[in-house]
Amino acid sequence: MIDHASEMAAFVRVVESKGFSAAAPALGLTPSAVSKLVTRLETRLGVRLLQRTTRALHLTQEGEVFYAAAQRIVGEIETLESQMTGHSGTPQGLLRVTTSLAFAAHQLAPVLPEFLTRHPLVQLDLLPTDRVLDMVEEGIDVALRIGRLADTSFMARKIGEDKRLICAAPAYLARHGTPRRPEELARHNCIVSGERASLNRWPFRIDGQVTEIDVNGRVAVSEGEMQMHLALTGIGIVRLTRLTVAQAVRGGALVPLLGDFSADEPVGIHAVYPHRRHLAPKVPAFVNFLIEKFTPPPWEI
Repeated sequence: MIDHASEMAAFVRVVESKGFSAAAPALGLTPSAVSKLVTRLETRLGVRLLQRTTRALHLTQEGEVFYAAAQRIVGEIETLESQMTGHSGTPQGLLRVTTSLAFAAHQLAPVLPEFLTRHPLVQLDLLPTDRVLDMVEEGIDVALRIGRLADTSFMARKIGEDKRLICAAPAYLARHGTPRRPEELARHNCIVSGERASLNRWPFRIDGQVTEIDVNGRVAVSEGEMQMHLALTGIGIVRLTRLTVAQAVRGGALVPLLGDFSADEPVGIHAVYPHRRHLAPKVPAFVNFLIEKFTPPPWEI
């Protein structure tokens, strides 16, 4: 009998862990056994899901499509199993969640009332911060991380992607004009980062080549949420994540700029949490809820 669930779970874990060896401990298998499961899955489907090199694994186009669906299915299976074993199967108790200030304010806050209505026995302790907290030391159940994941000892499920957008308030553009090419930013006031110089080098695709342009301005602010509020006042041009500015752009309070020259690459947004085994039902319930609400991402413009 073909064990479709095991093959799918192995594939999802390999993608999340970025390798067969890293996925093996979580699955209770050897790396070669994990590789065989994924190979068997590819053979049965008749498509290659992963491109394998000596240094890394990459999803093929078919793999991207299959992973998006398989991730949800595996998550639902895990939730069902949690409901059948321990903790009375009902999500309950204190759920400690940390995420960035911007994600908490613009994306998480609007959907949390629905989650709490669905699960009335769950109490939520939300810790918004742009610092990366130690999950073990802080007793955190779920961390929503944007960008590259450094710690592979935790489970991670992708809930979406985001990238940065350059924009300004109509009032600023009325006073100073609208830049039509990246080079014109040199004569504009840009809201820059006071702590991370790399964020003040904005990438553009010019004549087929990716070029970074150093921007300057009279105001330096390290926190993205404050940068957005300053941009809304018309102080200058800002480059922020879409999840931060999407609502302002849709409402016309901010105007996207230089989109034809964009060279920003999408970064992943993941829900990070302890090992799947013996998870309290509140954790997979919350993670699956996020995947449901953020598919497709509400911050797409």
